[in-house]
Amino acid sequence: MRPPEVPPTDTMAVEIPGVIRGGARIEVVIANVAGHGDPGVTLQGTEGPIALPDGTMVFCETILARVAKVEKDGTESVFVDAALAGGPNGLTWGPRGRLIGATTAPGKVGVRVVYPRGSEAMLADNFEGKPFVRPNDLIADKKGGVYFTDPANTPNPSLPPAVYYLPPSGGTVIKVVDNVNPNGVTLSPDEKTLYVNSGGTGYVLAFDVQNNGTLTNRRNFARYEGLTVTDGKVIGGGDGFTVDTQGRLYTAAAGAIQVFTPQGAYLGSITPSRRPQNLAFAGPDMKTLYIVGGGTVFKVPMLAQGIKSRGGK
Repeated sequence: MRPPEVPPTDTMAVEIPGVIRGGARIEVVIANVAGHGDPGVTLQGTEGPIALPDGTMVFCETILARVAKVEKDGTESVFVDAALAGGPNGLTWGPRGRLIGATTAPGKVGVRVVYPRGSEAMLADNFEGKPFVRPNDLIADKKGGVYFTDPANTPNPSLPPAVYYLPPSGGTVIKVVDNVNPNGVTLSPDEKTLYVNSGGTGYVLAFDVQNNGTLTNRRNFARYEGLTVTDGKVIGGGDGFTVDTQGRLYTAAAGAIQVFTPQGAYLGSITPSRRPQNLAFAGPDMKTLYIVGGGTVFKVPMLAQGIKSRGGK
């Protein structure tokens, strides 16, 4: 018989100058154990958080294949039900207020518009005629193009792991990165650099973005702190990403949110009481960092500020 699950607890942040105050409370908002958030709520997977224009936050409740919302009072509601959401694992705001997901449900695998209601549409479901395997994360650029990762982490995948770009015109999907085990993906504030988390390397990868969306100058941008190395091999890697207005990069890795300068220097970590998978800035002023993982949603007040346009504003 399994012992009862220990509830996650609030923790206190360690100061990272200009990023977060020492002692800032990393607060449990909703958790998959009784006594947190809406009574009786059991979160079924926590991934892909993103801000709404009003400052609230939605995330992918992956096991239930839907998009859930954290209300202002800290309770959970259904934002997009499974029938319309299509099992997203990541979310990004595209043009015209459209919320786009990296979707994984049978018959809906690809890059899809999942919101607003009535706008649902598949944008891309294959590369050179072969279906995508399991898209993981994505980020839209200001032109309306979308970068997305597919780690192809199923038996006998139809395609190898890669990063793709869907042009703003919605034309032919371009493979922009191969020889990679991709997970999270994001853009720098000026959109001149694309960041990719690649498992097993120990590094965040960076690329220069070209005018047509293709990438050049692949390089190791930052080394994760605290990863396990077994027999000379790095185990695991980073998961989700976000950036702030100053270009600092935040990634979920090795049980914490690791923060790096725009030049790739490690600044420090923000450590919740459960292993984080992904994160996003939200709140009316985009100065609240939401962290999801382990069936839990956390939030913490920040000195740093997220990019408003990436919260649908």
